[in-house]
Amino acid sequence: MNSVIKGASYVLVHTPDMVLYNGTTQTTERVVNPDSEYLKAVPEHLRSYEEAVSYWPNQTYIGNAHPDELAEIEFPYYDKKKEGAERYGKYGEIMPEEEFLLLVQACDMFEVVRLDKAFVEKYKEVFAKDPVISDDIVEKIHEGVELSEIETLISEDHAEPLYFEHQLVGCVKPAHDIDVNLSSHVMHENLMSKASSVLALLYAVKNAGIEKSDVEYVIDCAEEACGDMNQRGGGNFAKAAAEVAGLVNATGSDARGFCAAPTHALIEAAALVKAGAYKTVVVTAGGCTAKLGMNGKDHVKKGLPILEDCLGGFAVVVSENDGANPEIDLGMLGRHSVGTGSAPQNVIGSLVADPLDRAGMKITDIDKFSPEMQNPDITKPAGAGDVPLANYKMIGALAVKRGELDRKELANFTKEHGLTGWAPTQGHIPSGVPYVGFAREDILDGKIKNAMIIGKGSLFLGRMTNLFDGVSFVIHGNTAAVQEEAAGVSEEEVKGLIAKAMKEFAATLMAE
Repeated sequence: MNSVIKGASYVLVHTPDMVLYNGTTQTTERVVNPDSEYLKAVPEHLRSYEEAVSYWPNQTYIGNAHPDELAEIEFPYYDKKKEGAERYGKYGEIMPEEEFLLLVQACDMFEVVRLDKAFVEKYKEVFAKDPVISDDIVEKIHEGVELSEIETLISEDHAEPLYFEHQLVGCVKPAHDIDVNLSSHVMHENLMSKASSVLALLYAVKNAGIEKSDVEYVIDCAEEACGDMNQRGGGNFAKAAAEVAGLVNATGSDARGFCAAPTHALIEAAALVKAGAYKTVVVTAGGCTAKLGMNGKDHVKKGLPILEDCLGGFAVVVSENDGANPEIDLGMLGRHSVGTGSAPQNVIGSLVADPLDRAGMKITDIDKFSPEMQNPDITKPAGAGDVPLANYKMIGALAVKRGELDRKELANFTKEHGLTGWAPTQGHIPSGVPYVGFAREDILDGKIKNAMIIGKGSLFLGRMTNLFDGVSFVIHGNTAAVQEEAAGVSEEEVKGLIAKAMKEFAATLMAE
């Protein structure tokens, strides 16, 4: 039987200071044009925590609004507040920067993170009140050091500064004197990814209603890579995050594939569980500091706030079939193979049409498609258009070409089978997976029968190949009950046939 999705989590961390000091658009500008008017303008365009929380796409991401509700909000979204918006949602939370820095320090096993003593004292208590932050995590927080020590580490040891409200509150030290793979910059990136993954793992376990000890395997599918000069990306975020999250029975490994990695990882998780290797596998990913403010120049130019001000994270719990939860159908996988080519029609054909053909289904038989779910509020001002809508138009056009949809129904198809984008542009985060939590609920509620999750990636970013990448899978309602019913009927039939045969045999004996 297919593996099931037992629960999912989605978390955001509001990190406006990291936009300015760690997002690559801003750090590159600081090198190329240190007196840039853009850099001077950035602080004025950063949102407050309250503004980030009341932002409709953010509330959708953590589960306080359904994508269908978001679709009813007049575009653009940045100038509309969601009334009654809350920090905590059905799937996770939007953690403020000051608390996140304490979580980062708790995730540091090699004492490379230093926080100001006064800062720790001020925020430790409020951090400890977070419902998913357990006492063992709080106990990992050091009392902090004097600010003068932090300033010395920055000036003499090339430590990466940590800011809150533009004030220096800590730093991340390099973990090696000359190894660039363990430089303060890389350690900073990796620790932020790890910490946001830990937050996602904690919520995933809670949302799935399982014990931490139930998790046997973790797959991390974020965009960072940890290692040293001897093996740049050979490390293991999955097990490192599982340790802090308290998943004592879990081992794990990392899956990398740029934006498509989460979909690859979910297929791998479902296969591991179906094969019986592990009973419960969690796919997780933390955020990417490099992507903060990635489209900031376009946002500032058009008078918008910088909307890429949050790290994203998610986790999905994949488990043995329980006869109730929606299944990941491993018999219906799409894949962009080496020979597919890069033409958009070929890409969509390989990911959408091919797996459906093998299952004898039409494109219109899928209730909802979840491709790249980027928030158009972010991408449209940057000239990239509405990414989800572009995908739906291509899928709809393919359905028309295949004779499965009337051309006049094309506009309706994008609305009926599509979703409005709400995910942060964190690379791997938007690609298919933001809908998994909603899809699970929508199927359980009988709102839809199935959904196709499509992960697409740009492998050429690594300068190893010019190829694109992509995989897809279908989630549908649980079939175990149907199979048991069918098995029950056939068993009764067999019993009936045996009884009939014995009756006939007895009759022949009596006749003799």
